[in-house]
Amino acid sequence: MTDRVTLLRWAFWGLLVAISAGLLFVRLLPLDLSAGRFPGPDIFMAFVMAWMLRRPDYVPIFLVAMLIFLTDLMYQDIPAVGALMAVIGLEVLRRREPGLREQPFLIELGVVAAVLLGMLLGERILLMVFFVEQIPVGRALLQFLTTIAIYPLVVFLSVFVLGVQKLQPGDDPVRRQAA
Repeated sequence: MTDRVTLLRWAFWGLLVAISAGLLFVRLLPLDLSAGRFPGPDIFMAFVMAWMLRRPDYVPIFLVAMLIFLTDLMYQDIPAVGALMAVIGLEVLRRREPGLREQPFLIELGVVAAVLLGMLLGERILLMVFFVEQIPVGRALLQFLTTIAIYPLVVFLSVFVLGVQKLQPGDDPVRRQAA
């Protein structure tokens, strides 16, 4: 029989795949909902980062990297660079998660903004080294700003709708399951 922690973990992994597939489906629709001047936020990355800072066991790095890689292939974007930056950024957040449990939301938002900015700069530097054509800096910064702007809404949905609460001291499901 499967225990509750494992069942929840698998359910949220499935929800992560469903969110990615839903966002991919909406973006691939042949509708022109944007004027092309203002880039939308990276909603999937906002969800993944919000979950990483609340329940790291709900965010398997390999699954996230695979989803981002497949999304890059579907959008005909540069494959593997986004997945690499996501893995690095999420691992930075995973290391910072215990220290951020008791911090106010503005500190969390600042850390997420710093990690997203680091991911953006790292991607731009990596593509520059290999002479790969990039989107304009202004457009990339606008996407960064819109992702930061939507992050509080994503956190609200994650906490109050989906029930992804921060781990409390002594409430480590991985350690509890292994015991």
